[in-house]
Amino acid sequence: MADKQRTIVNEISLQGVGLHTGLTSTVTLCPAPDNHGYKFQRVDIEGQPIINALADNVVDTSRSTVLEGNGVRVGTVEHVLSALYGMQIDNCLIKIDAAEMPILNGSADPYCKAVLESGIVEQKTDRDYFEIQKNIQYTDEENRIELMTFPEHTLSLNVMIDYNSELLGNQYATLNSLDDYKTDIASCKTFVFLRDLEFLYKNNLIKGGSLDNAIVLMEKEYPQDELDHLSDMLGRPRVKAKGRGVLNDEDLVFANEPARHKLLDLLGDLALVGKPLKGKILAVRPGHYSNVEFAKEIRKYLKEEGKKKDYPKYDPNIPPIMDINAIKKMLPHRPPFLLVDKIIEMTENKIIGIKNVTMNEPFFVGHFPDEPIMPGVLIVEALAQTGGLLVLNYVDEPKKYSTYFMKIDRFKFKQKVVPGDTLVFDLELISPIRRGIANMRARAYVGSHIVAEGELMAQIIKNK
Repeated sequence: MADKQRTIVNEISLQGVGLHTGLTSTVTLCPAPDNHGYKFQRVDIEGQPIINALADNVVDTSRSTVLEGNGVRVGTVEHVLSALYGMQIDNCLIKIDAAEMPILNGSADPYCKAVLESGIVEQKTDRDYFEIQKNIQYTDEENRIELMTFPEHTLSLNVMIDYNSELLGNQYATLNSLDDYKTDIASCKTFVFLRDLEFLYKNNLIKGGSLDNAIVLMEKEYPQDELDHLSDMLGRPRVKAKGRGVLNDEDLVFANEPARHKLLDLLGDLALVGKPLKGKILAVRPGHYSNVEFAKEIRKYLKEEGKKKDYPKYDPNIPPIMDINAIKKMLPHRPPFLLVDKIIEMTENKIIGIKNVTMNEPFFVGHFPDEPIMPGVLIVEALAQTGGLLVLNYVDEPKKYSTYFMKIDRFKFKQKVVPGDTLVFDLELISPIRRGIANMRARAYVGSHIVAEGELMAQIIKNK
């Protein structure tokens, strides 16, 4: 896989109908700068709002992947994202003049050809791969769906589908290298069972569907009048009744084309992780909902890993900014309720404090006698005291002022704090202090692990 980010050279446009809306739209793939990622822009709407192609912005997966951002939506994004990911394009602005991407021929191949026609250029910035080091999993036991990752130094995907269909049976598809995407996956079309067409149409879907952009599978022989009824309802030319199999005149490109198309969709939905992946991915009976939930799990893990990398480093050899005596001059608290021992870093908007937790803490007598655990409320109190030291620096004669809680919001406790732990408190102002009100993001760490995090609001009040 390429080590530098890539984009396309020239803008290039394609036109077609949306699979579900049936509306004609024009999509234009545009070059984008380093670290831009994939973004959609609704050029038909005033202000031309942009939607980031991230799993967090998915709002519907019933029959395609639909993104929403800045008050607008764009649907059926999986094929273009799959093509860009498969062709190893990292940065692209996708302009669209309707609410749904054109289905074109039902595969990702037209988008791949557009990328090649435009040209590919290597950019200056290195790719920021997420190399999977652990098993990340999504499971839906009721529907027998499972997606999981395994460590590997390149990206590979294995997909198995099973629709309890004698016609399809169990199908498998594999992609061991993105270099093979164009030849092995891109041309595989979306598929549908004939038995589902009437239901989909009556639910306001597949208005743009046809035998030109979808494989229609017949699991049994249908009488001609039933086929004529479906054709008339969909507004499509009538076709002659065939035996069990594929209704389309053209043969499948691959015997396992449905499984390969599911792999195509999976890759497009995984583009919503926001980073190129390195790892082995196994998917059993995947669909858009499970794909997106799986992408969200990967993004969640990425965020946690990012927090670990950014954890504040504590070196006890470096003299503190404030020791306990300096802290006592600023805060009114006293033992046993003075819960911060020293300050190791402080800027205009940020402060880092330390609390050494020992068995001598009085609260361990009752919390709990046989399993000493520091109460979560006291961790919050310790964070608040540390934050108080930051905000009191904004007033003259801080001894004459105190800080009081106004709100404790979105707090989560993720790990027990026990005797022997060293708590590191990291607080940062979310917004400038106005009218004596301070909003702070607060995190408590033990080593590289976040043990508690949330938001605090406090008011600075002059003592009477």
